[in-house]
Amino acid sequence: MKNHPESPAQIQCLIIDDDPFIRDLLIDKLNQYFPEIKILGTAKNGHEGLEQIERLHPDLVFLDVEMTDMTGFELLSKLEKVNFKVIFITSYQHYAIKAIRFNALDYLLKPFDLEELKNAIKRFKTYRNQNNVPMALKNLRSKNTSDQTLILNTQKGELHLVLKDIILVEGDRNYSYVHLTKNKKELVSKTLSHLEELLEDKGFFRCHKSFLVNKSHITSNRKNFSVVLSNGQNIPVSRRKKETFNNWLLA
Repeated sequence: MKNHPESPAQIQCLIIDDDPFIRDLLIDKLNQYFPEIKILGTAKNGHEGLEQIERLHPDLVFLDVEMTDMTGFELLSKLEKVNFKVIFITSYQHYAIKAIRFNALDYLLKPFDLEELKNAIKRFKTYRNQNNVPMALKNLRSKNTSDQTLILNTQKGELHLVLKDIILVEGDRNYSYVHLTKNKKELVSKTLSHLEELLEDKGFFRCHKSFLVNKSHITSNRKNFSVVLSNGQNIPVSRRKKETFNNWLLA
């Protein structure tokens, strides 16, 4: 039985996807397993989605990353204000998945199963008061990569790190220490490999199994397989990566 529309626990949602199979799958699963979620409507393209968002004011939007008329990010950028949460729907190979993860946005991979949907709804409820879409759009509009802000979820809450303030990242098993300017350091529950994937095309290089360095903070490249950073730290460069590292540094 559905919650009454006035119920404060009810979540008003929209589904925007150009694939009728995905729309029908979401409708079926939400109606069957999530009585607290009310589907306000569905849209098969971005223009329909924009109209419905502005008319119906949802709390949550399931949004296709790539539609026939526009991308999900293009749709969001056309709105004056984004005051709802977004769960993107995408394929694993899509280029936008890195931007989604960089901005700590949520997503479902096609074809998703019930357990994945349950986890996404659970995360929505946990982080309902946090909306990273405005920051994500700001990052995408940024002409200078170093001005972009990396968003990470931590046990203490969200951490917003401007890339130009990150000197290096030091891996420690399932955790990483992010060394920042002004002698600051943050511990995050992300592996170095995870952060490498997010930062490797933004001026960072994993020069050693334990270190990911920011090119803009390298002050000297020594012949003895090490680099000196702006905070004075001397970081090793593994022998097998030395040539690739030098080429990256000169690019």
